[in-house]
Amino acid sequence: MSRIGIIGFGRFGELTARYLSTDFSVVVYTRSDKEKVIRACGARPVSLETACGQPIVVLCMPISAMQESLRQVAPLLREGALVVDVCSVKVYPVQWMRELLPETVSILPTHPMFGPDSAAKSLKGRKIVLCPERIDGGQYEKIRAWLEGRGLVVIEATAQEHDEKIAVSLSLTHFIGRSLSAFGARELDIDTEGYRRLMHILGVVSHDTWQLFEDMHIYNPYAKQKRQAFIDAMATIHERLGR
Repeated sequence: MSRIGIIGFGRFGELTARYLSTDFSVVVYTRSDKEKVIRACGARPVSLETACGQPIVVLCMPISAMQESLRQVAPLLREGALVVDVCSVKVYPVQWMRELLPETVSILPTHPMFGPDSAAKSLKGRKIVLCPERIDGGQYEKIRAWLEGRGLVVIEATAQEHDEKIAVSLSLTHFIGRSLSAFGARELDIDTEGYRRLMHILGVVSHDTWQLFEDMHIYNPYAKQKRQAFIDAMATIHERLGR
């Protein structure tokens, strides 16, 4: 059975451990005291050294913590290991992994387009983006086949393609949801289908941390541009209504 080490055990790390442990031997390193939860997922809590010594290492930490984590992980990786990240942005993480990880390890940047809430019961029909960076073709195809076998829809893209599209589909959506929250939007008895959809967006973002929201904007090179274009469009419409 293949062995996988997970670094980080937040909500997404827990989801990752739960799904991977059905087919693989999974060990987890986290600075928090979560032994019971880790074992309940079918994994084992271990030291950082042990987690980094596995053939496959999955990085499940906030984007803002990734550079420092890579510096800690790099000297502990075994030769020929595969390092996978799950960040919601890709350009900077790819750059950091190239710079900070040994050339003797493979790299597979990914972005699972789901979270602990949307994939709580099943992965079927959920999307995952793969950005093959430095990985053997045979190993990549095996990983892709496993993901598709679990019902995931696999999308292959470059880091740049990913970040430009996700700046709209994720970052902008979260910006709208956070804005609705700051506005004070709430459920109303006199509403419309369109308003209920807006409330759905608000509900989706309310389960994510401010850290994730901030990171997806700060570390996506296209996010500010898309956000500003949206704000400008709103201002233009607002001005037209005032004429």
